[in-house]
Amino acid sequence: MEQPWERPGLRSAVVINPVKIIDVDALRRIVDDTLGAVGWPEPLWFTTTAEDPGRGQTRQAVEAGVEVVFVCGGDGTVRSCLSALTGTDVALAVLPTGTGNLLAANLGLSNDLAAGIEVAIERGRRRLDVGRVGDDVFAVMAGMGFDAQMLGSTSEITKARIGWPAYVVGALRHLRGRPMRVSIRIDDAPPLHRRARSVLVANVGRLQGGVRLLADAEPDDGHLDVAVLTPRTLRHWLALGWAVLRRRRRVPNMEVFRGRRVEIVSNRAQPRELDGDLITPGRKLVAEVVPQAFWLCVPRPAHAPDLAADADAVAERGDELVDEVSGE
Repeated sequence: MEQPWERPGLRSAVVINPVKIIDVDALRRIVDDTLGAVGWPEPLWFTTTAEDPGRGQTRQAVEAGVEVVFVCGGDGTVRSCLSALTGTDVALAVLPTGTGNLLAANLGLSNDLAAGIEVAIERGRRRLDVGRVGDDVFAVMAGMGFDAQMLGSTSEITKARIGWPAYVVGALRHLRGRPMRVSIRIDDAPPLHRRARSVLVANVGRLQGGVRLLADAEPDDGHLDVAVLTPRTLRHWLALGWAVLRRRRRVPNMEVFRGRRVEIVSNRAQPRELDGDLITPGRKLVAEVVPQAFWLCVPRPAHAPDLAADADAVAERGDELVDEVSGE
């Protein structure tokens, strides 16, 4: 059966987060011109708002019959758009512009605008899982405790100025915080009881700065990986961080589990986050995997036949596009 992206001239839409983009007009000109040069119809354009960071706009695009949605923003924008794409055959193409861009980094996607457009035109696709928390989804990680505290203490101004190291500044403010008592139930196993600083439920394993926290996490294996961090002193944190940076299989003060459904219950309300976005604090976080939930545009394997020779035109214009969007 022919897939939609195997046909020429795909219908597409672009969902942009204007807060993350310096020159929206330049971005629009580049995308319109590039897609037009390879025979794609002019895309639909949608802008996120504080009230709707992407879900409603993406739903409109899907209802309009598009086959690819370009998302231009950070992980939060991607997550919001994914909530509307989950369960559909509409492909997501990431044009990362945020600070984290963890989904793009974990999947080996370029941080370059021209490359992001080219990947969609090349028509490589990969079916990925998402995690679901209530009515929300996440593609990277959900967390309760220290990680959400760190995000809440990280200044947007600092992130814009120095990038991902800003999270280190936020983390340092909470290293000496007190642990939470948690009960963690994974699938139908008996609950685990821990005094933890953070519990992470991950679809992928890489953190900011390219740090690999969960070596075995894969976004299409039908499971979620769970990291329980239990450091109590600064020395514990240093040992944990050093082992993670050295990519050791065994990390002190961290346990790793795997399952399809994870229920975390704390003795007191805790900050919580999904893909770097803070959600309402609470005592409970329940996450379950949705296998094979969406299509992501990814680079085609090097050995695969070239089904989209028109992508060459995009590659030839790559330097020009980068110069335009950066204002050089």
